[in-house]
Amino acid sequence: MIKKVHDLNIQIYADGAEKDGMLELAQKPYIKGFTTNPTLMRKAGVTDYVKFAKEIVAAIPDKPISFEVFSDDFKEMERQAKIIASWGKNVYVKIPITNTKRESAVPLIAKLVAQGIKVNATAILTVKQVEQVAKVLSKNVPSIVSVFAGRIADTGHNPVHYMKKAKQILASNPKAELLWASPRELWNIYQAAKVGCHIVTVPHDILKKSEKIGYDLDELSLDTVKMFYDDGQKVGYTLYES
Repeated sequence: MIKKVHDLNIQIYADGAEKDGMLELAQKPYIKGFTTNPTLMRKAGVTDYVKFAKEIVAAIPDKPISFEVFSDDFKEMERQAKIIASWGKNVYVKIPITNTKRESAVPLIAKLVAQGIKVNATAILTVKQVEQVAKVLSKNVPSIVSVFAGRIADTGHNPVHYMKKAKQILASNPKAELLWASPRELWNIYQAAKVGCHIVTVPHDILKKSEKIGYDLDELSLDTVKMFYDDGQKVGYTLYES
């Protein structure tokens, strides 16, 4: 029997920026937190960052929520991080591992952690980056290390290998949680749980697929055939000699 995702030993965070969808998912007991980023916010039509974020924090005060800085300058990132952190005790500040100039954000992360700010180090794709971040994280301040396993897989590399390495690196820090980011399919949640990741962040569209867990494959085959047939009929395709 295939386990339901909410029965797995891993925290599921919803990844998105659609307010109604976030509020709906917040009512689900198996959704343990939320992540978002400027790209998701733009796609969702968010134009006022502060207004959106404060509304979300007010509506979801009891689950971790990660909001990201959006500057390329480290001094400005620090300013933004302090503002974001002030929105609530459940707020984590997402800091990309580098800026667009390939300059490491690790010194900034160290500075923020020293101030007691909960950081979500994001856009990480290499073991070296995990090692660098791990060195500056505190054993007294909660933190998240987001490794983009899905993007690693997009390059043809096995993300499980990288996530296992990351888990080993962070093992000595009880306050640092490893997050499997950018999943491409529902099965990635099971992979993340097997590796021992603390968190997997899942887009809303993939979360909807959880309804089919354990679904009979013969029935799914038939559903697929019906879909192809129905769509062909709706369009009214015909074949003729040309």
